[in-house]
Amino acid sequence: MVSPPLDVLSRWRLAEARVEPVAIGLINLTFRVDLGSRRFALQRLHPVFRGEVNADIDRITAHLAAKGLVTPRVVPTDEGALWHDADDGPWRVLTWVEGETVERSEELARFESAGAHVARFHGALADLEHSFAFTRPGAHDTDAHLARLAAALEGHGAHDRREEIAPVAEAIVTHARPAVPTLATRIVHGDLKLSNVRFDHGGRAISLIDLDTLQHGTLAVELGDALRSWCNPRGEDVDRAGVHLGIFEAAVRGYAAGASPALRDDRRGIVPGLETIALELASRFCLDAFEERYFRWDTTRFARASEHHLLRARGQLALAQDVASKRDVLEAIVDRAFG
Repeated sequence: MVSPPLDVLSRWRLAEARVEPVAIGLINLTFRVDLGSRRFALQRLHPVFRGEVNADIDRITAHLAAKGLVTPRVVPTDEGALWHDADDGPWRVLTWVEGETVERSEELARFESAGAHVARFHGALADLEHSFAFTRPGAHDTDAHLARLAAALEGHGAHDRREEIAPVAEAIVTHARPAVPTLATRIVHGDLKLSNVRFDHGGRAISLIDLDTLQHGTLAVELGDALRSWCNPRGEDVDRAGVHLGIFEAAVRGYAAGASPALRDDRRGIVPGLETIALELASRFCLDAFEERYFRWDTTRFARASEHHLLRARGQLALAQDVASKRDVLEAIVDRAFG
């Protein structure tokens, strides 16, 4: 694990602090920093993000805080900068939100609370007009992700693991896509996996963290991604996954209870969004099984990144297939929740 450079720590007068790595997360490098009674999150951003993303986080979290929501806030350097560009990339410090981070659970009350909190988050941002300083065009362009995987399937004919990867890649690119309705765009979190929801020690959702993916998007993508994570209690590191109907119902019920009328109107995108995002992530993991250059991987369980990413791709494909087989049941749950 990389340690934070002293030059980085000194920008926030943290050279004397206790620094511990935080293992959760596939993208940014994160540390918990304790200095006396104060606690912070120190992060080196993945190269896919630029430092300007912190300007967006600063503006949006200020709005959330003004509406009474608990949220991480960007901590400026001694010079007042929102981040520091070091030799190895941009670093930033955020306030620490106390509570629990959970990667997997089957506690239905936890998911109902998470759904309700996400609805409050969306509602709080409904009146904010913001032009993003940093954007990632195509981050959820499913067609483009599938096209890149198809191209990799053609272009990696000599790959040493092609015989294992190719059948999974072919199954992903030929999966019958659901029709996703055209929905309004709004400011969304952009990566609502369960570990990005902060809970108090009683299991109540209190905050959303990891805000680099804030963007304009639709509820089909936002809730599809959330439910893809929440309703698969086995997690992303398995080759067989399926949608947990009880968790799905609890989460949708929680969201419906807190949703404004404008948010309720977009419920028809929830089920096709879930299937689409599971398929999209399957394609991204499968592409990295060929390329081995984007996602972090577990060096203690796998000999190389390709093995881990292929396992993840199989799991997300299985989840998409399971959602497709249960579409009618899931749609009925959504209809009951929203009334």
